[in-house]
This record gives sequence, structure tokens and C-alpha cells, in this order.
Amino acid sequence: MTIGSNLIYFKELTSTNSQASRLLKEGLAAHGYVIYADYQTSGRGRAGNKWESERGKNLLISIILNPKSILPEDQFYISMAISLGICDFIDYHLSESKIKWPNDIYVNDDKIAGILIENSILGGILESTIAGIGININQIKFPLSVPNPVSLSTLTGREYDRKVCLKEILGCLDGRYELLMSGKPEQLKNEYLSRLYRLNEWHLYRSEGKLFRGMIKGITTCGRLRIIEENGAGMEFDFKEVEYIR
Repeated sequence: MTIGSNLIYFKELTSTNSQASRLLKEGLAAHGYVIYADYQTSGRGRAGNKWESERGKNLLISIILNPKSILPEDQFYISMAISLGICDFIDYHLSESKIKWPNDIYVNDDKIAGILIENSILGGILESTIAGIGININQIKFPLSVPNPVSLSTLTGREYDRKVCLKEILGCLDGRYELLMSGKPEQLKNEYLSRLYRLNEWHLYRSEGKLFRGMIKGITTCGRLRIIEENGAGMEFDFKEVEYIR
């Protein structure tokens, strides 16, 4: 087992990703190490967003990886592997989960997990990856500022043993990472696409202030989102360049 071969627990941190980065730089953590905490005072999401989580209720983990065999231009495959690993875990307990591009995990139209992946590229080599993951497990009440949140508990009415959940999620992530490292990226991409939220459905989106009706058709090799408009015109978007409306 690679992911979870070493676990480092903290009762409270500013951010598991920040702590993982610090330990990696200090030589106190390496490939496969997992940092996890009961609470983050400054949990981080993508593009400067904040990750809100009630103390002692959810899974807050960061994984250190050393994916040097992955080319920098193929780094989105790491995001695919992590996303699919979380979906595998969710599917132990619920019906099929979806991936809202690029890597939010949804059940129906609600968000149950988020991912923050930070890659370090040095000399044209993917030197290290820190994958931060937040999964809503037992939290029932969420701040009004958090859009469409959901947890395992709100969906099933059960309370979960977070230690058991941690073991399950690490096993799922390890399996997906090993699949990536074994040279099967196309399998990961095909499964990622099959899970893509709103794939081949007509919905409203907004980009640069313009509201349009479009259909998600997939992703590019570098992970940009592909959408076609009703007139047949194709568009590609990076993260934060397009907003899902309804």
C-alpha cells in the first residue's frame, strides 16, 4: 500500500495541505504519507476558496505523492485518479456519485466532497503532489454561506465511524493511484468521463457575463472542460472561466 503507508494525525491545523507542504520541505514526510486532522482553522479550497468543516465531524486529509513518471502536461490524470477514488468510497455507502468538473464530488445535485491538488514542478519534472481532500461524513448543519452541501449522515440518517471511513477512503485512493502508475491513464479518463456531472445534458452556464445554454461533451488532454452551444459552436474552459447555473 502506497497511500496511507504512514499516517500523521493532528487534532487541529490551519490547513492539512499547508502542514503536508511544511513536513515535506523539512524531510519529515514523503511519498505516500497522509496528514489528517479533526479541524482546520483555515481550510483551503481551489482558487482561494475556504473549506468549511465542523470540528470532529468529517474527513480532512492531505496525501503526499511523488508522481515523477507523470509528465507535467498530464498532471490532470492525478486529479482524475483522486476524484475516482473518492467516488469509489462514496459508492460503498450510497448510490452512484458524480464528479463536477474539475474535481468536486456530488451526490445528485449536492456537494459531498472537495479536492485541492497542489503540484510542484521542477526542471520540467512533476516533483511532488499534495492532494487535499475534504469529505462530509457526519456533519448535519452547515453555514448558510456554503452552497448545496450534503454529507453521508444527511443522506442516510446514520452516524459513521470516521476511523473506518479513513481506512476505506485510503484503500480506494491507493487502488486508483496504482492504476495510474501502472500505465492505464485511458481507463481512468474513460471512467472519469462516465462520472462527469451533467455530461451530454443541456443546461444553462455563464461565462464572461454571458448566459448560454450548453452541453458538456468531455475534457481536453490537459483537463479543460469542453462545452458545445446549441448552435454547435464548441468552447473550452479552464477552472473559474465558466459558472454552472441550472
